[in-house]
Amino acid sequence: MLNYFKIIASPVGDLTLIASDKGLMAILWENDDPARVKIDAGEQNDGHAVLCETEKQLREYFLGERKKFEVPLDFYGTEFQQQVWQALLTIPFGETRSYLQIAQQIGNEKSVRAVGAANGKNPISIIAPCHRVIGSSGKLIGFAGGLEAKAFLLQLESPTQQADLWG
Repeated sequence: MLNYFKIIASPVGDLTLIASDKGLMAILWENDDPARVKIDAGEQNDGHAVLCETEKQLREYFLGERKKFEVPLDFYGTEFQQQVWQALLTIPFGETRSYLQIAQQIGNEKSVRAVGAANGKNPISIIAPCHRVIGSSGKLIGFAGGLEAKAFLLQLESPTQQADLWG
């Protein structure tokens, strides 16, 4: 199966979108560690339907016009990782959860460190909102896009945020 990619500009830097014919497989950060998400980007296709729809929805998100994404997802990872990533999808816009709360949600309270590792390997950043997972103390910890990008995304989702942050 061939994958396709498209690079888009965003307020948090260039993002590389990767899709299969089934759905979105990854949103990678500009300076992402290539070992973090091991998905073949495939060939560039700026007209791929899933990639174009993802770009549109991300643009709306950054403009403050979208709170929920509606693109087909094609997660690639272990069963445990997929459990964690599915739990991420349940965190409402503008809210946060701790790693412990995610571990409890998936029924394995003792797996906090493994939840952190799976969260760190989340291939579909922003849409599977790993930025909404914080330390139990409320501190921003660990984020593939960098803590500045994590803070930016959380501020964007803050109910008091009014500014146009695109571009």
